Amino acid sequence: MFKFAQWSCIALLGVSLFGCDTTGTKKAGTTLKPREPVIALALGGGGAKGFAHIGVIKILEAHGIKPQIVTGTSAGSFVGSLYASGKTPYQLQQMAAQLKESDLRDLTLNRQGFLIGQKLQNYINAQVANKPIQQFPMRFAAVATRLDNGQKTTFIRGNAGQAVRASCSIPNVFLPATIAGVKYVDGGLVSPIPVKTARSMGADIVIAVDISARPSGGATNMFGLLDQTLNIMGQQSIQDELKHATVVIQPKVGQIGALDLNAGQSAILEGEQAAQLKIRAIQMAIANFKKSPAAYRPAPRPSI
Repeated sequence: MFKFAQWSCIALLGVSLFGCDTTGTKKAGTTLKPREPVIALALGGGGAKGFAHIGVIKILEAHGIKPQIVTGTSAGSFVGSLYASGKTPYQLQQMAAQLKESDLRDLTLNRQGFLIGQKLQNYINAQVANKPIQQFPMRFAAVATRLDNGQKTTFIRGNAGQAVRASCSIPNVFLPATIAGVKYVDGGLVSPIPVKTARSMGADIVIAVDISARPSGGATNMFGLLDQTLNIMGQQSIQDELKHATVVIQPKVGQIGALDLNAGQSAILEGEQAAQLKIRAIQMAIANFKKSPAAYRPAPRPSI
């Protein structure tokens, strides 16, 4: 009788130990679900060609694809900051239709450029309600180049208008932007399409938008020369960035001038058409991620 009671106690103890998940391990019968991928949108530079980014965003959202991270260089930082601040694709399109040269143009006589850039800074800050970057609903980074040493700088905090101004400060067009005593110029010099920045921010999937036109001859005036400069600037860097992208979208905007703000609607349409062609590839990338071992691991930790 004593042995029976003893064995009964041992049995009850075993049941209680194995029946309680005291270590937090998965209980039998449960299935570990794959997580959603962290999607980033890396928007490249190209002046007024950047309106195409709006068309890309419209199509992505229409298919339920919304990034958690947005990175931008030059024109990409302009559109990207507005999107990351919470603007809808419709609002972005309305802003493009209403944008005038006088909203951004502050002429000056200076050897370093003929646009100051303060109006551009003020415009962005007004549109984002003066929110600093770290308060945006989406994680955002604007890429610029330090003038003193040519190094890449990524702005993920602070004054959004200042960061975008720095990223858009095309040499010899805009005066260099000064932030905390340091001068910055266009990010396209070092990172024309900030794909690697998106990866360093923890992206699993990076959708890159390349609006750079390939170099072509025939530049005969100042604006033509500017277009040619933007075309040439960073071509080798572009290829280095794009090899880290999951999907690359390339709107056909080579015919649009870098300063042609009147071409907004045609650029948006080109962005829509180019994005539509890549939707299947993006959906497949998302599906493939969910089948991969990475989907069962925590999201990558940002290194910046």
